[in-house]
Amino acid sequence: MEKFFKQSVKEALNFYVYALVDPRDKKIFYVGKGSGDRVFQHAEDSLNENDESLKLSTIRNIHSANMEVEYYIIRHNLSEHEAYLVESTIIDLLTYEAFNRENILTNLVKGHHQWNEGIKTEEEINILYDCKKIEPIPGDKLLLVSLNKTYKQSKAKGIYRRADDYESARKYWKLSDAKAHQVQYVLGIYRGIVRIVIKVNTCTKTSIGENGEIYNPPRYIFEGDIQSDSPYLNKDVSDYPFGSGGEKTYIPRDMSYWSSKKEQ
Repeated sequence: MEKFFKQSVKEALNFYVYALVDPRDKKIFYVGKGSGDRVFQHAEDSLNENDESLKLSTIRNIHSANMEVEYYIIRHNLSEHEAYLVESTIIDLLTYEAFNRENILTNLVKGHHQWNEGIKTEEEINILYDCKKIEPIPGDKLLLVSLNKTYKQSKAKGIYRRADDYESARKYWKLSDAKAHQVQYVLGIYRGIVRIVIKVNTCTKTSIGENGEIYNPPRYIFEGDIQSDSPYLNKDVSDYPFGSGGEKTYIPRDMSYWSSKKEQ
């Protein structure tokens, strides 16, 4: 039976933050924000959509056990911005690895602005607001890619919806063949700071994105290993600007280190 709030309840709730709870173990498996009947919409989606997301799969499994999702309104009568902040704080608390060894949420992304405004150690606060400038190691060929369109997954759309920072940084980049095959490290940059470093193992070209978008000319996808102890991680790269609307730049900037062929 479809659930809904009466109009008077909707008006009293305004924007709110809610939790979906699995009745089988009484654990929260999803945290969200919304207004009106948003809290109930996921259960309806699980009946009508073919989406195989973990969230909807969990709801279907609950229904298969002849049980119903339990709904909790955590905070209500909020502005949209307040709901945004409360939601992100709760998600951070439930997913932060130092506090939770097991990620119990099925949310696609972690809390909004988690890096910028989320839970931080003392060291991370200093990294964020007093980070050192990058010191490129002589001989390293670095591709710097902008994560501005993918880092905030709550606002990302289409091809910019990605599972994590690795997926955001490794694809889809318009590069010349000569340059692409020389890249040793891909550095994902958000707000002028290196957020992820990938040591490149292989690179391949594709003419179509995972959402069906066609690329002409083809674009590059990198495969590699995340370098959590890289000297480049959390460093300021403001000395290597992308330029207006740019999505990539290179270190070193001296073109003698790279192919002189034009970008394809």
